[in-house]
Amino acid sequence: MCSELTSAQSEAARQMRICNACRYCEGYCNVFPAAFSIDKFDAGELSYLANLCHNCRGCHYACQFAEPHEFALNIPASLAQVRNESWARFVRPSRLTEFFQKSAVSICLAMVILLASLLLLIEFGGNPCGEGFYAYLSHEMMVAIFLPAFLLPLLAACIGVRRFWHAMQGRSLAFPDLLKAAKDAGAMRGLSGGQGQGCQYESGDRATNHRRIAHHAAMYGFLLCLASTISGTILHYVFSLPAPYGLFSLPKLFGVPGGILLLAGTIWLAWLKLKSDRSLADAESWGGEMAFILLLAFISASGLALFAATGSAWVPFLLALHLGGVLTFFLSLPFTKMVHGLFRLAAILRFLQRRLSEH
Repeated sequence: MCSELTSAQSEAARQMRICNACRYCEGYCNVFPAAFSIDKFDAGELSYLANLCHNCRGCHYACQFAEPHEFALNIPASLAQVRNESWARFVRPSRLTEFFQKSAVSICLAMVILLASLLLLIEFGGNPCGEGFYAYLSHEMMVAIFLPAFLLPLLAACIGVRRFWHAMQGRSLAFPDLLKAAKDAGAMRGLSGGQGQGCQYESGDRATNHRRIAHHAAMYGFLLCLASTISGTILHYVFSLPAPYGLFSLPKLFGVPGGILLLAGTIWLAWLKLKSDRSLADAESWGGEMAFILLLAFISASGLALFAATGSAWVPFLLALHLGGVLTFFLSLPFTKMVHGLFRLAAILRFLQRRLSEH
């Protein structure tokens, strides 16, 4: 484990030592009881605390040592900087993560346009003979393009999480702990705030559940879209039922509501992010986080538009745009905020392990 701290980690360590002396926020979220059990704030422990934090900001508005106090505590912003650094630290190559966080809007836009253009050339240059979307891009071509584009970045993300787990000194996994951590992450209890009334994210003077609801819509919409893809794969390879599928088939029953939920959730999250106080976040990664949200919104919107345009002349163009967005999402997966879900799940699991060992 690296013994030297970055400037962001050193500042987070300073602030957490003050929190350890004060302990006013002990009941606010998992970050504080976790911090109060730590003797030395090294890089691994700080990354652990940072990924437990959901940036609900309740602690900041309750803090007596926040500015204008000379201690100038800003726990949400400090942990956000360490959290973003941790993804770059554990997921390789680190330079790509740093690059994406600072220039993600322009990178994602360029990738979508470039990949959509290439896919459009393949559509009009090939000679597929399938039905539905396969009339423009064959199933074999889709598999050849998208399978490695998904599996290789996912492998890089998983290796990064494994490094993070070792840095936290995580023990061997037990299924009940993993299930409880998944339930905790799925319920997003960290977004319930110190008094269980929600985040003070978009409005510092009051707590709301808006961000929690928007996150739920985006997350479960994404999972429904994933279920749509998995069910279509099973129908194709197990039951020899290739696409296109009818409106009341499993892929459509999962995919259409999932796309609507994902679109609504990401638009709401983008709106809340615009209203939030940027001084309580990592200013350098704000654009990267917004680009990630907008990319998911684009994928869901283009997918719904593609479904609505079935049978029209717009299909090849919308198909190329939608698949270009999906491919961009896959390729950038380890270097964008998408990886935060895996890191947060690992941090929650480690918190549960430590709590059990203390008792």
